[in-house]
Amino acid sequence: MTLILASQSASRKMMLEAAGVPFEARSGDVDEGAIKRELIGVPPADIAMILAEAKALAISVAAPGRLVLGGDSLVEVCGRLFDKPVSRENAAEHLAFFSGKDMHLHSAAVLMRDNACVWRHTEYAKLKVRTLSDSFIQSYLHREWPAVSGCVGVFRMEALGVQLFESVEGSHFTVLGMPLLALLGALRAEGELDA
Repeated sequence: MTLILASQSASRKMMLEAAGVPFEARSGDVDEGAIKRELIGVPPADIAMILAEAKALAISVAAPGRLVLGGDSLVEVCGRLFDKPVSRENAAEHLAFFSGKDMHLHSAAVLMRDNACVWRHTEYAKLKVRTLSDSFIQSYLHREWPAVSGCVGVFRMEALGVQLFESVEGSHFTVLGMPLLALLGALRAEGELDA
């Protein structure tokens, strides 16, 4: 049976396709904002995991016997958590805040079958944002909006988003939004991929 990706994330789909993992994508009904409001003070990696589990569970309940992948990424800068921007103006505010600071990205993935978690994993990456001028931010958003509207951190590393950073510590796949190497190992362990 084909893996179900509990997401419509373009980057997660791209990673699975490139890795040769057969899957179908479905969206579950999860109120991420409500979950986050209940988790004030909880470490970001734990919040990412809880959200990934909620997404997987939302699909798993209607897909008996199927393996469901849930994922989530959280961006933290100076102790503040950031969501996807709600407008181009909001995106510009985020980028101005990120300018010259360290961005901490927490990426979680969960595999669930029959409403039970069979595997979970989180990874962390640290991205140093270079000093961004107002003119660069506007030019960047002119070229990347609305593509980055669905991206926490307001960047696509596989596109112009790479220009935001001075350095990156951590897995490229984690930065793209999913701990792919660990996930591939888990899929082999679950018999979804050839060992």
